[in-house]
Amino acid sequence: MQPARGAPGGPLTAAWLGADFEDTTRLSYCVVAASFVAFQFLFSAVSPHLSSLLSQRYLELPAGKKCEWDSRCVSTAHALVVGSFCLYILAYDDAINKDPIWGDPRLVKMNVAITCGYLIYDMLLLARYWKTMGDSFFVCHHLAVLYAYGYVLNRGVLPFFANFRLISELSTPFVNQRWFFDIVGQPRSSWPVLLNGFAMTVVFFLVRIAVIPWYYRTTFATFGTEAFERLGTGPQVAWIVSCIVLDVLNVVWMYKILRGFYKVVSKDRPQRKTGLYHSD
Repeated sequence: MQPARGAPGGPLTAAWLGADFEDTTRLSYCVVAASFVAFQFLFSAVSPHLSSLLSQRYLELPAGKKCEWDSRCVSTAHALVVGSFCLYILAYDDAINKDPIWGDPRLVKMNVAITCGYLIYDMLLLARYWKTMGDSFFVCHHLAVLYAYGYVLNRGVLPFFANFRLISELSTPFVNQRWFFDIVGQPRSSWPVLLNGFAMTVVFFLVRIAVIPWYYRTTFATFGTEAFERLGTGPQVAWIVSCIVLDVLNVVWMYKILRGFYKVVSKDRPQRKTGLYHSD
């Protein structure tokens, strides 16, 4: 018996699902555009205005440092929005948890679209202010992410894995706060700086390094399955290659963070001993 027209599995249902997916894809690219405009507005208008009101130090900075200050404010805003949305999806989106490759990608596509808009804004910003803000590591990171997330937006594949990668954004506010402490002249041996440095090191390790074994074990478990084969070569390559690039960068950044934190702690220790010696 042929399925009834409009019944689950029937021709009308398939057509409706296809139309719904196309609508979601169009909406995703609208979100990319809106995200780009919103982050550009935060950079050019909101951050300069609020920073001028809240920090005297901001007014004293040269133009290049003001640009980086505003950029990091935008970066923190993006991380908080996307990171929170990411945790919500991981906790409550049963569809992608049950089917990490082909689960309903609608919420993930919105989150990915926000990030893609931000990455495009940030790459244009880096290109414009390359002499003061340029960083080849960030360019590699942004290109790898955009390459992989293009498949998420266009085909709606790998929603769980795409969203899981966004957990790493939760470390960004601590990284930016470290830079702000340096700019305002907060001593690196002070407790606020040390506590933020400790939190940055721990959170960065948890969301970018500690998850690597579990992530790749979950990834390898899908190899050879029917769902994996349906992806085709393009998404498979984008998925694996982009993840390797991102994790190599994460390991490099983790090393730099640990080295920097160790230098601060080890430098502060002799100073305290010297102080005790003179007080005696």
